[in-house]
Amino acid sequence: MQETTKQPLFDLGQLVATPGALAALEKAGQNPMEFLSRHVTGDWGELPEEDKAENQLSLEKGFRLLSSYRTAAGDKVWVITESDRTVSTLLLPEEY
Repeated sequence: MQETTKQPLFDLGQLVATPGALAALEKAGQNPMEFLSRHVTGDWGELPEEDKAENQLSLEKGFRLLSSYRTAAGDKVWVITESDRTVSTLLLPEEY
């Protein structure tokens, strides 16, 4: 089987994570890069189709990007990249 690699679609900028997101990742035994690499290649995770379409528009127009994922332990985590692409934040929805 040939492995395919997806190219980044945008700059992540500075990477930051909230205490809650870090605790959720530690609980699940997962690395933040697992979610960041999905986000930067356009795998928006568990979003409704209209939000995925909004991300496509945001890619073209330079607006904020949002992805939503579940950890192996079932916790929901978001990745948000700001419109100017200077920072991407990994956080829990309740920390928004």
